[in-house]
Amino acid sequence: MGMSQSYGPADERESIAVIHRAVELGCTFIDTAEIYGFFANETLVGRALRGRREKVILATKFGFRIENGKRTVKMSDSQKATGLLPSHPALPVPK
Repeated sequence: MGMSQSYGPADERESIAVIHRAVELGCTFIDTAEIYGFFANETLVGRALRGRREKVILATKFGFRIENGKRTVKMSDSQKATGLLPSHPALPVPK
């Protein structure tokens, strides 16, 4: 779910409203990635799920790099281990 890039100008208020409505309608899986706006989408999802985090399964992908304008997926073992941690502090983690 790239609401922070790729599909034209981002509208944070509208994007958060869409996520809220999806959860209200029973959506239980939200997918994001660090590559969607270079953590901007994860920040957006974190804001949208504040107070709703327990209602969904949250997935995030990691390991992308941008080199010379091209996306690559090359990681050392330490980068893989780091990527398994919450990739952005804005993503809410249930208690």
